[in-house]
Amino acid sequence: MAAAEKVYYATGRRKTSAARVFLMPGKGKIEINGVEADKYLKRMQSKMVIQQPFDVVDQHGKFDVVITVCGGGENGQTGAIRLGIARALTAFNADFRPPLKKAGYLTRDPRMVERKKYGLRGARRRGQYSKR
Repeated sequence: MAAAEKVYYATGRRKTSAARVFLMPGKGKIEINGVEADKYLKRMQSKMVIQQPFDVVDQHGKFDVVITVCGGGENGQTGAIRLGIARALTAFNADFRPPLKKAGYLTRDPRMVERKKYGLRGARRRGQYSKR
């Protein structure tokens, strides 16, 4: 990262994952936790999901992205990255907000794993019923 170029920062979260996204003008290189995105993400679907915000605003290949992500699995991390990229794009240009909002990429997914309750075997799972 050169000091002269402007860096746009945003945070994205999903489930137990948190992603810090640094967006800067470049050639479209995406780096996740110091590894190229194609090597870090195993599933093709995950690779497509992190590209979606760029496709909506037609900015594919115009930014280099450096991401640090922790917690959760691949699906949660991918969702956190997508939200972070969408937020960073709106920080870059406020005109990108309406199309990203319409596509649903600026909405934080609030679903979390429900906690286990005492007296139960899981969050809702009860012990087997016995008549006697």
